[in-house]
Amino acid sequence: MADIRRRGVAVLGVTGLVAPLTLALGTAPAQAASCTTQTGPYQKQVEKFLGRPVDGRQSSGDCQAIQAFQKKHGITPTIGYAGPVTWGVMDLMTRQRAVGSNPNKDGKCPVNKGRIACVNLTLQLSWIQDGKKLVYGPVPVRTGRNGYETRTGAKKIYWRHIDHVSTIYDVPMPYSQFFGGGQAFHSVGLSMWNPPGSHGCVNMTTTTAKKYWSLLKTGDDVFVYGRKPGT
Repeated sequence: MADIRRRGVAVLGVTGLVAPLTLALGTAPAQAASCTTQTGPYQKQVEKFLGRPVDGRQSSGDCQAIQAFQKKHGITPTIGYAGPVTWGVMDLMTRQRAVGSNPNKDGKCPVNKGRIACVNLTLQLSWIQDGKKLVYGPVPVRTGRNGYETRTGAKKIYWRHIDHVSTIYDVPMPYSQFFGGGQAFHSVGLSMWNPPGSHGCVNMTTTTAKKYWSLLKTGDDVFVYGRKPGT
């Protein structure tokens, strides 16, 4: 948690450090950072996602492509193995893309509140809407890992601090907008798909966090719903 000090009052907060997908790592070959020759349980799915020849057999080219994806998104071990974590991230990306420009198709984020920031934990997506009008997004986000879940329900932004720093983890939380029990929107310098997840905050890219900062203000509504995979 992060301590927030305002007018002499200490408020406990939760800061997000890492990313969004908490899935069991499973049993991977015990090899160093070099490419593995072993075929993973999600080989075909991963090959298809990466645009590789889909034959279900690990090749040097497959391993290098998988390894590059793992390094980009902070998935460990980075040995090019097509395991459950790697495929889980790819599957989430696919489902996020399928949403398109209609993130509130299910109508679960309230449309009678005026401007509101919505967070879909299941798809790890967030957006800002005004009534039924989409104002910004949807964008990928990282929410709380298992044991540090981002709390669901209707909330309001109660404090904003553009240069906030966590006093527990001693890490920067730029463009922080706190909306519930110390949990906040803020930017991080990691991939939005870097497992396992935050310590409760809704992590964003710097571009997204800046946009949220410009569009939202203290007192604006936030609605969080769904359940993050792996929690």
